[in-house]
Amino acid sequence: MIESEQQVIFETWLGQYKAMIFKIVRAYALNPMDRDDLFQDIMIQVWRSIPTFRNESSPSTWIYRISLNTSIKWIQRERKHSELNESHDNIKHVLMESPVPMDERLAWLYKEIYTLNEIDRCITILMLDGLSYKEMASILGITESNVGVKINRIKKYLVSKSKAFEYGV
Repeated sequence: MIESEQQVIFETWLGQYKAMIFKIVRAYALNPMDRDDLFQDIMIQVWRSIPTFRNESSPSTWIYRISLNTSIKWIQRERKHSELNESHDNIKHVLMESPVPMDERLAWLYKEIYTLNEIDRCITILMLDGLSYKEMASILGITESNVGVKINRIKKYLVSKSKAFEYGV
């Protein structure tokens, strides 16, 4: 594949799936700088993967997989990095850009999604994007019934947590 073909595919995919990628990024990175870093990592992986894309799945499924796998690896790297830099935590607030105000309920939801394990977090994002159980199973490599069980457990967990949230969800 020549680079100009790769560039056209990349720009097309970016235009079509940027919002989907931002949702995943928002679920894995809490502050704006981390979201920028993670988005950039995902874009690099998408770019690198274009020559190996064989149309065996839809581009959206392919990009979901890349985005979720990159996010999981990114969060693991970040955890290791943060463990090494714990002594700097007391000054992080000085370096952080103040985020754009967000609806408190939405901020609460993203914080709760962030606390889920990797698979549950992936399923939650896919569910919020309206994917079917079959599509989720295909992206994650698990059975549809397993997806259904996990969704029911996630919903119960979030409902129980929302009761403690003053606005409710």
